[in-house]
Formats: sequence, C-alpha cells, structure tokens
Amino acid sequence: MKIFLLSVGKTNSHFIKDGVADYIKRLKHYTNFEIIELNAIKNSKSLSKSQLLEREGLLILKNIHKNDFLVILDEKGKNHSSIEFSNIIRNYQVSGKKKIYFVIGGAFGFSEEIYNRSNEMLSLSKMTFSHQMIRLFFVEQLYRAFTILNNEPYHHK
Repeated sequence: MKIFLLSVGKTNSHFIKDGVADYIKRLKHYTNFEIIELNAIKNSKSLSKSQLLEREGLLILKNIHKNDFLVILDEKGKNHSSIEFSNIIRNYQVSGKKKIYFVIGGAFGFSEEIYNRSNEMLSLSKMTFSHQMIRLFFVEQLYRAFTILNNEPYHHK
C-alpha cells in the first residue's frame, strides 16, 4: 500500500517544511509515503470562489486515478481519536488498497465534484487550521498511527 498526501498549494514556512520532513523520514520505517504538492491556481484572486474550487477540483482529479482510494481532510468529516485513526490505517492495509490519497484542499475546501468522488471524509479537528499546518498535523498523526499499530512507545494513553 502506498499512501499519498496530496495538497493544493505549497508551503514556504520553514518550520512546517522541517517538521514534515522529520515525520516523512520516520514514516519510511513503516510505509511507502509521498507528498504531492499541486501548484496553486494562477490568478486566483480574479476568480469567484466557485470557479476556484472547480479549478482546484480538476487539478486534484488529474493527479488521481479512477481506482485510487480518496480520503479528503475536511472540517465536515468525521473526527477520530489517534487510536481510531490507527485502526482505519490498519483496515486500509488489510483491505488490499493499493493507493490511498489523503487530500488537503485549498483555502475554501473542495468542489462538489471532489466531495462526490471521495471515498471518505476525515476531520483532524473541529478547529480550523491553515492548509499548510494541516500537512504537519497529518504526517504526525500518520506516524503516530503506525507507532500505535506496532506497539511502540510514541503514543501515550
């Protein structure tokens, strides 16, 4: 199973880049993981919110295949504890899924097309965070999930 984190836009924040890089290095012991950063839509300020969402949606769809499993990270998604999230990851592993894409949308979320295409929706918090911060939170939680699954001491109950 290969896990992707696909995000719209890039980050220029060094502390986020450094933190993400640290967790990617740690994740290599457990899984095949890759981050795909999609370029932000050019001239987005001249577009309406719905036009921007539509273009970002098309960009996301160009980077996944029909049979790929798509999980969008969205405030409307279901919240899980870290242990519950680790069980979700285990279920993905045993179900034989080949590619799983966790997707972070742009500032306004996702187009209807992406909501309809998604296989699942997860929320990392009821609070709102920048799409840049979510990258760091997600890779940390993914690492935590693998340490839980391997009975390692990173996660404290």
